[in-house]
Amino acid sequence: MYRILDILKGETGYISGEEIGRKLDISRAAVWKGISRLRQEGYEIEAVTNKGYRLAPYETMYNQKELESGLKTKYMGRPLLFFHETDTTSNRIREFALEGGAEGALAVAESQTAGRGRRGRHWEAPAGTGVWMSLLLRPKMEPASAPALTLLAGLAVAEALEEVTGLSMEIKWPNDILCNGKKIVGILMEMDCEMQEVHFIVLGIGVNVNMAEFPEGLREKATSLYLEGGRTYSRRQTVHSILERFEELYDAFLQSGSFVPFRKRYREKCVNIGREVRVLGREEFPAVVLDVTPEGELLVRRLDTGREEVVFSGEVSIRKEGTG
Repeated sequence: MYRILDILKGETGYISGEEIGRKLDISRAAVWKGISRLRQEGYEIEAVTNKGYRLAPYETMYNQKELESGLKTKYMGRPLLFFHETDTTSNRIREFALEGGAEGALAVAESQTAGRGRRGRHWEAPAGTGVWMSLLLRPKMEPASAPALTLLAGLAVAEALEEVTGLSMEIKWPNDILCNGKKIVGILMEMDCEMQEVHFIVLGIGVNVNMAEFPEGLREKATSLYLEGGRTYSRRQTVHSILERFEELYDAFLQSGSFVPFRKRYREKCVNIGREVRVLGREEFPAVVLDVTPEGELLVRRLDTGREEVVFSGEVSIRKEGTG
């Protein structure tokens, strides 16, 4: 099937089924069957009597073949598992990991029926509009050092989207990506580990790419690349850019063993610094964010006690101007 696709891509006009069959040493019936399967994959293939077949523009195609094509990474996104619909890509990667799958494996879905974010929140993941994907990581590190990876992922995604779109991205600690104050990317890290060893990490990434609107309850909080940039964007290019930038940062992180080399770049994008927030978790309290530590934690000054504290995990809600 894909050998037929490669031939069609190499033609500027029509090519007969007989000519395709001759090039591939297959029958015209086999050519027709392959064409039918490609159409089921979503490719638009014109057929004209006495002329043959011609592939219509396919740059917006989003499937395994097109996502694998042109990917410049060494191992991120290899292998690539594509699903037209699944509950969550993170579930598929977890299954793959438990079967011994290699680091860098990527699951991508056209749509998710049970997409989720932190604290179990539902993440809207309709077909044809966004990037819903999960990566398998197997870093050789202790679990205590792993949370820095979620900040690293946020930095990689923010920089990748700026490269693709030219839009300015900000990071809400630890890894939500904002554009003009609204959430445009969600990142969820799930870890399988023992006390001193990380078995694997599933890094889930959801990007609102070409959504034209959101449900009423999300309109004030969420946005998309389409809404901010005023045009549609290639989901394939978005996936490639994220994988390529994350592989670059991840390799450098493992080599250095520290978040310090990335701290300056992260701080420049961190929207929390200098802002009044409410720290949510086992204890809730108002605070002012002072900095991001070399380990990737949040340094805050509590407004109720005046004491400085380090926030290791949990969630930080930015308080809006003029609210109590």
